[in-house]
Amino acid sequence: MEKVIQTLKRKDGERRIPVLKLEIDYELQTLFDAIQAEEQEQVEESKGRLEELRGEWLRLEA
Repeated sequence: MEKVIQTLKRKDGERRIPVLKLEIDYELQTLFDAIQAEEQEQVEESKGRLEELRGEWLRLEA
């Protein structure tokens, strides 16, 4: 039963990774725009969101 659960989690992760990459790309663009516009609040929000996405990606890759 444990192996079945692990297999299902792995398949969910495989489907999530491409979406996660798109989210990271979008957030990087948002960060770039905020830096260019000198919007410090948005810069901090984007950095926080990128850190969350990074953590999720690392969990999925493990």
